Amino acid sequence: MLPTAALIRKRGRRAVRALAVVAGLLAATVTPAAVAHAAPAAVHSGWNDYSCQPSAAHPRPVVLVHGTFGNSVDNWLVLAPYLVRRGYCVFSLDYGQLPGVPLFNGLGPIAKSAGQLDTFVGKVRGATGAAKVDLVGHSQGGMMPRYYLKFLGGAAEVNALVGIAPDNHGTTLSGLTGLLPYFPGIEPLLTLATPALADQIAGSDFVTKLNAGGDTVPGVRYTVIATKYDEVVTPYRTQFLDGPGVRNVVVQDLCPADLSEHVTIGTVDLVAYHEVANALDPAHATATDCFN
Repeated sequence: MLPTAALIRKRGRRAVRALAVVAGLLAATVTPAAVAHAAPAAVHSGWNDYSCQPSAAHPRPVVLVHGTFGNSVDNWLVLAPYLVRRGYCVFSLDYGQLPGVPLFNGLGPIAKSAGQLDTFVGKVRGATGAAKVDLVGHSQGGMMPRYYLKFLGGAAEVNALVGIAPDNHGTTLSGLTGLLPYFPGIEPLLTLATPALADQIAGSDFVTKLNAGGDTVPGVRYTVIATKYDEVVTPYRTQFLDGPGVRNVVVQDLCPADLSEHVTIGTVDLVAYHEVANALDPAHATATDCFN
């Protein structure tokens, strides 16, 4: 069932409140110069720059994996430059494209998308000379890489996976269609036969296979960053992973004023992004609160 107009308005109001809080955090913590770097032009200033060579301080490239209906640019207009300014080589890919559906990706069969990630990681490793990469994904982009790690040999090529609001154990179809108000124009292009939507439903063959035998694979560090206001992946604690080397984080435990929902936690939330930075460099992690 698609969202009603009242539900869309309700979610829209909550999203606006979340953006207002995050905007306040941005105003308190980001300089005007940093805001300028967060513009789309950041794509050409270190993000997806295949001449970038990892430093001794940050020896692994970071690959950003967008969510359902997202793409390699729009999902990362804040996080990509945030990481570039911290000295990382940052790359992002498009995956899960469907014929006749422009701009909105992450819609194809998730196992096939994991193969696209495998190919992209190989390209990044070849360009940078890095033995391993770190992955940061939002929504489906935090869950899909687990298939690559578990079934496509990714565990030998990845040091850490950071999932922001990942649907690790699936969600409901109503939850997934709850994303539609955030992506105007996508609804007329979709049917219930969209492969990625079917794969992400709790209890699907894909979700069952993904989690059979345990959530994690040896040798990879996992971080899950969730918001208790998530209205897409519910209950939000189903996002959490169980296993060695796992850290599960709720942003409201770090900043009670954070009102981010499913979309905003992955696209603009500096509280979540500070936890991403901590997960990428745990040896130099610092405490996360509402102001860093």
